[in-house]
Amino acid sequence: MDERANILDLSDEKKSIIDSLLKKGIITRELLVHAREVMKSEKDGISRSLTEVLVEDCGVDRETIYREIAKHYAFRIIDLSQETFDLERLAFVRKTFDALPEALQELAIKLRVLPYKLDGEQNKKLLVVTTDPTKREVNFIARCFPYPKFEICYTSLTDWGTLWQELRKGQKDYSRSDTARSQMSALVEEEEGGIDEAALEEEINRSRLVNLIENVLTDAARVGASDVHIIPRGSRRTEFHFRIDGKLSLWHSQEDVRAEAVAAVVKDRAKNLDRFERNRAQDGFAQMIVDGKTIRYRFSVIPIIGMELKNKLESIVIRVLQEPRISTNLEDLGFDPHSFDVFQKAISKPYGMIIVTGPTGSGKSTTLVGALRTVMSPQLNIITVEDPVEYSIEGARQVKLNPKLDFDGALRAILRHDPDIVMVGEIRDRITAEIAIKLSNTGHLTFSTLHTNDAPSAVARLYKMGIEPFLIAYAINIVLSQRLLRLLCNHCKSPITEVDLTALRRIGFPENEAKKTTFYRPIGCGRCLGGFRGRIAVHEALYFSKDIRHLILEAGDTIDEEVLRKQGLKEGMQTLRMNALRLLQQGATTIEEVASTTMED
Repeated sequence: MDERANILDLSDEKKSIIDSLLKKGIITRELLVHAREVMKSEKDGISRSLTEVLVEDCGVDRETIYREIAKHYAFRIIDLSQETFDLERLAFVRKTFDALPEALQELAIKLRVLPYKLDGEQNKKLLVVTTDPTKREVNFIARCFPYPKFEICYTSLTDWGTLWQELRKGQKDYSRSDTARSQMSALVEEEEGGIDEAALEEEINRSRLVNLIENVLTDAARVGASDVHIIPRGSRRTEFHFRIDGKLSLWHSQEDVRAEAVAAVVKDRAKNLDRFERNRAQDGFAQMIVDGKTIRYRFSVIPIIGMELKNKLESIVIRVLQEPRISTNLEDLGFDPHSFDVFQKAISKPYGMIIVTGPTGSGKSTTLVGALRTVMSPQLNIITVEDPVEYSIEGARQVKLNPKLDFDGALRAILRHDPDIVMVGEIRDRITAEIAIKLSNTGHLTFSTLHTNDAPSAVARLYKMGIEPFLIAYAINIVLSQRLLRLLCNHCKSPITEVDLTALRRIGFPENEAKKTTFYRPIGCGRCLGGFRGRIAVHEALYFSKDIRHLILEAGDTIDEEVLRKQGLKEGMQTLRMNALRLLQQGATTIEEVASTTMED
């Protein structure tokens, strides 16, 4: 078949681009055919360009394909990582952006369009940066900036996000109200234990806190934060911290607004939260559309003590639940060869239990979703029981727990719902464990999580819950323990000239390998956060071979974790520390990250 047969219905200009992408090996003919099929199968009302489908559905690198398109159309390419975001530059960007009507500001953010700087003769031409200069709306937005001449330029998604992040961090008043603080009037001080609700509402209206909270929730989703921490640091100062790549960083500090007012607006944004209740813990949830994607938020509110008793302060943590930015294919989750082979073997069996262990935030759910998508088939009835439902899994029936449906009730109902594969969000107690094991022993493939430090200790934990050794031995296919290590930014990491050999010995790095290994330290640049960018999982896979099952059956009164570990190592198991050291040797992470994330073997 002619290679151009699948692009005959495109315009001549688009055909030329596709030909260029094919010749340079950026895409393949098979990917092109698949992308066109995806576009044809999409429902009415969904309109995505061929380029968007190639990136979002076919896994083509976004930067490579959009940079090539920018070159084809002769758009100037700006590398923002080489620029300095000084206060004067940020002030210009903010002032120019704020000159747009609010509706156009929202459209500009959605399309990732920002003014950048003045250029040309007498600095009369405005450079406008965007991640997709081919969109018609970009030209319309650029014409609305208060400059007679403009030039649309391409910048990478990462660089645009960095500029947006710096712009928001540098903004003195997150709520876009420059006069709000000067208009503040003195409030009547309340008696101890009392809150003047009318005065509080008046302050909320003056300070435009609704804009503040919605901007924070939107920014959290855009920068990939897993959590937002809202912390009162006094009666009139509240800090907003984002957890990005596992580390908290200050995102914004709101001054001269009462902490109770901030908390009240946050609670108004969520369901199941009572803004007038300040003496007990509360849990709620919310949902927003950000850049065309549905983002869910889970709220946790607890009362805390302030310096003055009259203040009713609350700490708020918001979990941001969205589809992971990384691929959930098992091949892309950082498995070492042994762990990948035995994990695939375990999930390919028609029944049995797969347990993923690790602390909160170690990527357990991402691994389970990757496993489910690997074994998913239209011929199988797949049911999940979760609290909360973190990922939407097409092809699975997902059960969300509520006050009238707890874990026990949901799992008992599932037994009568003719399942083939079941995912239990978490084994919390003996009852949950017994039902999950019953599912695996009655011909169902069962996925679940457990909070333990490593793979062998999961066996001991189940035994201490009261599960009989013979049930553990024959119900489980594999226990996979994992952690997430921060990766060094490839653009700014710097070699270490003098390595601390004592520190290397402490983490178990082979001395004979130290001399021929280059170690790196984080620096920090416009593309990363403090020298780190992204995370990768390290695994420890204890596959239940005949010998492992025999050891569990013969355990007697106690489960000897060390014996299980030695047998696992004998059969090829790599510990968490061993896999972390492998990444260290490859120059992907740091000595400190290995030491803090994994325990000594």
